[in-house]
Amino acid sequence: MGAGGQLTQKSPATCSPKTEAEDSQGSPASLLRRMKYAQYVFLASVFYTVKYSLAQTCAVESFSVKDNFDPKRYAGKWYALAKKDPEGLFLQDNISAEYTVDEDGTMTASSKGRVKLFGFWVICADMAAQYTVPDPTTPAKMYMTYQGLASYLSSGGDNYWVIDTDYDNYAITYACRSLKEDGSCDDGYSLIFSRNPRGLPPAIQRIVRQKQEEICMSGQFQPVLQSGIELKDTEQTGFMAQNFIDRENQKKST
Repeated sequence: MGAGGQLTQKSPATCSPKTEAEDSQGSPASLLRRMKYAQYVFLASVFYTVKYSLAQTCAVESFSVKDNFDPKRYAGKWYALAKKDPEGLFLQDNISAEYTVDEDGTMTASSKGRVKLFGFWVICADMAAQYTVPDPTTPAKMYMTYQGLASYLSSGGDNYWVIDTDYDNYAITYACRSLKEDGSCDDGYSLIFSRNPRGLPPAIQRIVRQKQEEICMSGQFQPVLQSGIELKDTEQTGFMAQNFIDRENQKKST
């Protein structure tokens, strides 16, 4: 009742019903949709973050190598225990390498192994290599020029990085021949070396597995057979292989 005994009508604004749009925004279904959308945005951002992080981690230039690499301590005989092959022809088994360091500091190597030709013929192979250091501040990042000591073996050059070694037990080498657009390796290979052809102790195997992950090659290695075969028949098998190649070339030309 207002002044003068007259009745007054209160504004119904506080009691007005919600519009359909207002009601739908506060409904359980609307809240659920917004929660799902927020969850989708979050998961998408996590996915792209992880994808970007992995691409950055696998960039070849981000790989760490052995600090203060010492070629003189690295010199001597090494036996390959596992390998990740590149594309094309590569040594198959009984792989070993012997490194020497000249008086001027130049490192060279002679390596042996067996290689499969034409998909069925396994023969002994000898390779020779010489190493240079493009950047003296990173001596573990070398460039290797190699030469097959027979015309049917390949020759060329690759990067040769010593990822890690303790000089006395193990060494992990890495080479990338071509890169993808994101900086990761498109065609590369790696070798796990040991001073002992019989293998590595468990503690060192754990170190090796960690390094395989760091160069983005975990699960890509295969064991290298070290059967103790003395690879002394290289000259004879090489002569036979060359004769075979010559015969095949003559067939193609006729």
